[in-house]
Amino acid sequence: MRTLRLEIWIGLGVILALSVVSLGVGVIKLSWEQAFSDPEALRVLIVSRLPRTLAVLITGAVLAMAGIILQAIVRNRFVEPMTTGTGQGAALGILLATILIPTAPLILRMGLAATTALAASLGFLAIVRRLPINQPLLVPLVGLIYGALLGAVSVFFAYQFDLQQSIAIWTTGEFSGVLKGRYELLWLAALAGGLVYLIADQLAIIGMGQTMATGLGVNYRQIMAAGLLVISLVTALTVVTVGMIPFVGLVVPNIISRRYGDNLRQTLPLVALTGAGLVLISDILGRILRFPFEIPVGSVFGVIGAVFFLMILYSSSRSAY
Repeated sequence: MRTLRLEIWIGLGVILALSVVSLGVGVIKLSWEQAFSDPEALRVLIVSRLPRTLAVLITGAVLAMAGIILQAIVRNRFVEPMTTGTGQGAALGILLATILIPTAPLILRMGLAATTALAASLGFLAIVRRLPINQPLLVPLVGLIYGALLGAVSVFFAYQFDLQQSIAIWTTGEFSGVLKGRYELLWLAALAGGLVYLIADQLAIIGMGQTMATGLGVNYRQIMAAGLLVISLVTALTVVTVGMIPFVGLVVPNIISRRYGDNLRQTLPLVALTGAGLVLISDILGRILRFPFEIPVGSVFGVIGAVFFLMILYSSSRSAY
């Protein structure tokens, strides 16, 4: 417990240091001396650099938390919202809103995206329930196929209505367009992530199965519904604001659970910090690897996450023999 608290404090320090680096990285050269003496430099800092850094931190934290919630609900370590159809469902919802009600306000588009993300999550759960319990590796593979199918539907409609560029933006996470006034919806995702902490113990219990949870006095259906609503809301807000960033909800929970186990109430803060830190590192790398051009953070983290995903699949398949 003491080690966990120490790592949380270390994580906060690392996040602070990375945030300082992030504020100074960009096409426009910016020093702290300029920020306090040059009004234009201060404006760049407030309008662009600070909102981007905050958006990256919130996105990484809430996606990692959404991943660990989904893993508890499905009872499988190899799933996360962006690889099981939830993210693709949210993108489909935004696309439908753009086609059917193009003048709709952003909050209405987000609501439709959350609804389709929830429907996609329920569809995935319905499929998973029919899979054999002794074949856990089938779950992530089916999730990838299911997500690819929803993505294909989105691409089909985007092609029909000449919205290919829009669907490409929603399915590739990047923060170059984040400015003051364009990321504030993410604070709702942060609020939803904070509320998860209040039901962390119940989420850990439903991860033991419906029979065990009911026997311990937990309202299984109610807690599962709350968890799915949080996942859908977080995913929709993320996709609407910055697009899809895969593997965050897969990589981070596995790193933390292998070190500290499945006590969600204790590990959830570290999960959030680790997710925020890794996404911020990926964003910084995306800005400097091909400076002055940018590589989308979804591509950078996608490469890292794919390698880690294959590693845990391989290690799990070996341990099964």
